[in-house]
Amino acid sequence: MHTPLIRTARLADQAALGELDRAVWSPLHAVQPAPQPPYDPFFDSNHRPDHYLVAEGEQGAVDGYLRLARPTPLACNAHVRQIQGLAVAESARGRGVGRALLRASFDEARRQGATRITLRVLGHNAPARALYEAEGFALEGVLPGEFLLEGAYVDDVLMGRAL
Repeated sequence: MHTPLIRTARLADQAALGELDRAVWSPLHAVQPAPQPPYDPFFDSNHRPDHYLVAEGEQGAVDGYLRLARPTPLACNAHVRQIQGLAVAESARGRGVGRALLRASFDEARRQGATRITLRVLGHNAPARALYEAEGFALEGVLPGEFLLEGAYVDDVLMGRAL
């Protein structure tokens, strides 16, 4: 299995990341409605390229991304980074792209001075939860029925790990 190149996003990735985001949208992991045209830009003042790690596949294709950001602007939790999005192209699934992005996020969070990393995942997203557990995340809390998605209440699961 070929390990993907993981790098920080560039402004030039905006179109490819937007396309990937729309292609992988699913109620399995999204709480926002499916994107509809006209599409908003992928990057904005709160979602800057330096918040994203990109998995670059063959011929420079964007195979996935992970958004890593501070959960709040508070100084008292500046030691925490939060994964606020992880997407892998359908064509790249099963090749270790998600795992490589997670592991790169641990290194990047440490580089930024973090000692802890957290995330939120929907309770019914068993594949993502299994990947996070395999990479050392522990269940830290559950908000039961936090979201109503397609007529069903879905738990918001909080996970975290030390770096």
